[in-house]
Amino acid sequence: MGIGCARHPVPLRLATATVLPEPDLDEAPLVAALRAAGFAPAVLAWDDPAVDWEAPVPTLIRSTWNYPHRPGAFLRWARRVERAAPLWHPAAVVRWNLHKRYLLELQARGVPVVPSVLLSRGCRPQLGELLAGRGWNAVVIKPAVSAASLGTRRFGLESGSLAFEAAQAHLQALLARGDALVQPYLPAVERGGERGLVWIDGEFTHAVYKAPRFAGEPERTRPAAIEPAERELAARALAAVPAAELLYARVDLVRDESGRPCVMELELIEPSLFFAAAPHALERLVRALGARLRRPPRARPEGGAAGRSGYLPGSR
Repeated sequence: MGIGCARHPVPLRLATATVLPEPDLDEAPLVAALRAAGFAPAVLAWDDPAVDWEAPVPTLIRSTWNYPHRPGAFLRWARRVERAAPLWHPAAVVRWNLHKRYLLELQARGVPVVPSVLLSRGCRPQLGELLAGRGWNAVVIKPAVSAASLGTRRFGLESGSLAFEAAQAHLQALLARGDALVQPYLPAVERGGERGLVWIDGEFTHAVYKAPRFAGEPERTRPAAIEPAERELAARALAAVPAAELLYARVDLVRDESGRPCVMELELIEPSLFFAAAPHALERLVRALGARLRRPPRARPEGGAAGRSGYLPGSR
């Protein structure tokens, strides 16, 4: 059942970017499903100065994949948008998930994550000293604020080798611009071990295998089953998020050398949700959007409008 009618479709903005690093394969099916449900979706770039983001129109964040180049501006945009109308996800979620320090926070809450060393902008660590005693023969070095594998590179390490020198140089280049993360490269990734579990409105709907991906490489996936241990871990990760009610999420998992699943990424801002592999997940998302827009408005939380709803005619 649609939420609008032919005469009164419900406006909804889908936030994208002026320049995308890769195509958004979710966009076309999402737009079609929203139109069929009575929405009037408009795909607009968050960084387009011509868009009136202060208009009282609900917004769903989708392919805003260039935000790592201007994370401060992106967070200010989210705060501005949610002051006018509902935003999914709200600025509080964006702020928490924007920086990969959230992995250390999940770990502190007892959620197994890929071991991570977080380094602050401007510091000059020696990679050999940093890795001493850790037993990491290969590492992944990435920016702490990243999307679409921006700046993410893998290095096999032997002290004194060219690869070691390249890893040190890449790390210093990242730290000249922002914070960075150093993690072990887990061999399970090459054996199809990385899985993205998609969660829509309180339910894990589907999962995909994700091929290893580094800077400049396309994303390659195929459908996967959700194993019980992975489902349990992904649920623990989402339960540990100190944020408002979530509409969607993707939890990327990999198994460590002991075979235990651990969290690689928790994607709450603009993840690909692989709707082509799971039309029922797309239908669930559209239904959930309609239900949220029908809700009576709740008290506005401090610092934002995460709880605001009731934007359909007659819902107030």
